[in-house]
Amino acid sequence: MKRMETNSDEFEAQVERMIRISKEKPLLPETYVPWDDEPNQDTLFMPEKLVSLAGHPLWDTLTKEQQIELGRLEVVQVMYSYAWSETLACHFFNRHLLKLNPDSSEYRFLIRELIEEYRHQEMFGMAIKKLDRIPIMPTRLHKFFGNLTVKRLRPSLVFMSVLSIELMADIYAKHIRKDEKVFSVMRKSSELHYIEEGRHIFYTESWLKKFTAKAGFFRATQYSIVVMLNIYFMRTLYVKKEFFQKIGVENPNKYYKAAIKHYRGKFAENSLKASIEFVNSFNGFNWITKPLWRKILKASV
Repeated sequence: MKRMETNSDEFEAQVERMIRISKEKPLLPETYVPWDDEPNQDTLFMPEKLVSLAGHPLWDTLTKEQQIELGRLEVVQVMYSYAWSETLACHFFNRHLLKLNPDSSEYRFLIRELIEEYRHQEMFGMAIKKLDRIPIMPTRLHKFFGNLTVKRLRPSLVFMSVLSIELMADIYAKHIRKDEKVFSVMRKSSELHYIEEGRHIFYTESWLKKFTAKAGFFRATQYSIVVMLNIYFMRTLYVKKEFFQKIGVENPNKYYKAAIKHYRGKFAENSLKASIEFVNSFNGFNWITKPLWRKILKASV
């Protein structure tokens, strides 16, 4: 959904419109996604531009079957990781609702967002089951920081964290849904997610304007670092050594190290545009944050 500047009345009108669309034109995974479709031997499960090792010299040492299977394992991991992050966000939204007036547009929109986010989580679970691969669970460190974020940070920083991950997931969904070589179940799941996340992104960005519009140097720096760390947090969930063990390469550790290093550059190239635009909108790049973004995310800022 296209971003726009809004005053309070325009924002309220947009929120009411999004609530109405959510109620009147729901996108149900059960009917929107062609679950009965089956892949053939040449079907991809994720665009090669998003697969960690694609483009590296070691990629050409893999058979076509191994390349496809690596994409299958990684897209299952991406779907699970994002569903897990949405579960954390829903935990925060439910607590935040307790502070709101049920008549308010914020309360009613968050109720619709919760409904849609729970449907997304179910859809990702159905897709994972369809692909018949088991994702790797988050580490204790991931669980600790994930729970710390949604339970302890003030609401503006949690919304900032949620938006950071939504912007990144939105780009992933865009790449997947546009690649005709990718399995139809993945493309339609991504399309549904892309449509509904557009409303969530618009709302969250607009809600955050009351904070970002007034952000001075130190507050903008804080917000920029929060966005950066959340993106890094999610990126560390995606590529696993176990995947290379499962596809049967002789030296899984060699392939994993190459994939991790190569993926950092691919991720920066393919997944950061919207996040960088958002941080630019509140002047979040400065002499403190630019070096951090370049070092940690390999971002061109």
